[in-house]
Amino acid sequence: MSINLQALFAQLLVGLINGSFYALLSLGLAVIFGMLNIINFAHGALYMMGAFAAYFLLNVLGIGYWWALIIAPLAVGLFGIILERTMLQWIAQLDHLYGLLLTFGLGLIIQGVFQNYFGSSGLPYAIPDELKGGINLGFMFLPVYRGWVVVFSLVVCLATWYLIERTRLGANLRAATENPTLVRAFGINVPRMITLTYGLGVGLAALAGVLSAPINQVRPLMGADLIIVVFAVVVIGGMGSIMGSIITGFALGIIEGLTKYFYPEASNTVVFVLMVLVLLVKPSGLTGRTT
Repeated sequence: MSINLQALFAQLLVGLINGSFYALLSLGLAVIFGMLNIINFAHGALYMMGAFAAYFLLNVLGIGYWWALIIAPLAVGLFGIILERTMLQWIAQLDHLYGLLLTFGLGLIIQGVFQNYFGSSGLPYAIPDELKGGINLGFMFLPVYRGWVVVFSLVVCLATWYLIERTRLGANLRAATENPTLVRAFGINVPRMITLTYGLGVGLAALAGVLSAPINQVRPLMGADLIIVVFAVVVIGGMGSIMGSIITGFALGIIEGLTKYFYPEASNTVVFVLMVLVLLVKPSGLTGRTT
């Protein structure tokens, strides 16, 4: 079998792009589950809201892409904080199934509202002028925007990991998850920390939505297309594992890209096959802790 290197590298680039979105989304899920013990099935809808927030900022307020990278995650994160304060906090100590069912219902409602007003077709979102065009690398043509998405996603993922695993704030968050009563004794407002953590996880999903908008267009069902794969990524990496979600997200994107080149028929199922194999060998996931 002769290998067309240009086509192979093109599929690898597509895989890296998808891996960037998988990593950001699964990172947000891992943060929420690891700190709040909530399986956030509304994550796909909140990712979609991030893309729509960028679209509204541009077409209604005239605010471009660069500011949307900041404003959209903050706006959707605030919406997530409202959800946590009004609904999710009341089921935090209950079985995981309650949180899953509630967030699944919320995701369907959000998605239904947007689909009712905007239909199922995609709305265009232009690539910013500074990131248009591409670079000829010799072996392939690299669109500047796609390269930016990969690099920026990786930087955000590593910064989030550092915040949670290597700073005092992250240590307080993890301690509040393990022993909230003890942490309160040190004068730390645990409910506020939990609320802000949910807002952070939701904001990461919205940020992925903004990055995705120029590539995949803005659609009410864009989150529904990704969420099942993202949950598979989280399970493979280990539920609640920050670094596991980052590594697995990018790795599975590359594997998916390679599969599309060598065996396209399996490209939609390879992630789930890998999930089954990993769970058979290590039920806690690749980097998850056994209990």
